[in-house]
Amino acid sequence: MSSNGDSDGAELRIVCGPTGAGKSALALTLAERHDLTILAADSRQVYRGFDIGTAKPTAAERRCVAHDGLDIADPTQRYSAAAWAKHADAVLHRVGPERVLIVGGTGLYLRALVRPLFNEPPLDPDRRAALTAELESLDAAALKRWVKELDPSRAHLGRAQLLRALEVALLTGHRISDLHRDAARSARWRARWLVVDPGDQLLARIERRLDAMLVSGWVDEVRALSTHVPPEAPAWNACGYRALRDYQQGVATLEAARAAILVATRQYAKRQRTWFRHQLSDEAVTLLDPRDASVADVAERWWLGRGSA
Repeated sequence: MSSNGDSDGAELRIVCGPTGAGKSALALTLAERHDLTILAADSRQVYRGFDIGTAKPTAAERRCVAHDGLDIADPTQRYSAAAWAKHADAVLHRVGPERVLIVGGTGLYLRALVRPLFNEPPLDPDRRAALTAELESLDAAALKRWVKELDPSRAHLGRAQLLRALEVALLTGHRISDLHRDAARSARWRARWLVVDPGDQLLARIERRLDAMLVSGWVDEVRALSTHVPPEAPAWNACGYRALRDYQQGVATLEAARAAILVATRQYAKRQRTWFRHQLSDEAVTLLDPRDASVADVAERWWLGRGSA
């Protein structure tokens, strides 16, 4: 992919992979060594107050390494990939792309930054609000059935992307998939990718991280959020939050909530793996298993542009 004048030929460096793979720890090491700013590409970490369940960096980690892309949206705001890409562009131009390490697993955010987006027809705010209120009451299975009818190529995506596909299709009369093809804008950045994936150990890592989140006070965080964040707020779509809210309301036991979160997180990781495998097939990619003894050396060579793709 070629860049245009906006990026001056700069090459972005992006650490990505499925949730729970170990991206953050690897990125912190690189960022501290090279005095970098970490730009989070995570659709859950953008929301203020939703911290433990989204695995945001700790206060100590933020003191050690500068972070951006965190806490930039209110929980009631439907934050889009286009909005994140605009924010990311501003960070890259302010800090300099050579000083920024982009880290995250939200493929649509990353695509919005480095690949063409579409010129979206305007959405009437009143009709959108009314439609959102109707769609929020539907479970994931119902949303998938609707999207299979209206934009089938997007029916495999997560809840937020399903809602987005329905909004655009119902309010504009156009499929997002068609708009991506027919109304695309030019990309502005080139990128090198470090895809972190521990292979068959991912599921166990996800379960250990979930238990650590619960021990760290995730239930208390949800209880506090429930006092001021309305139930229809998009931030609740972050994996696990609705299940813990059900527990708080007596709808489910903690054991049932934990089991539901584990299943949903593993399914999310599977979708992420599929996305990166297909979307990065023609990109400059270095694969990294965080269990490898040479992980630090491979990551360092990749950062310096000496790794093999």
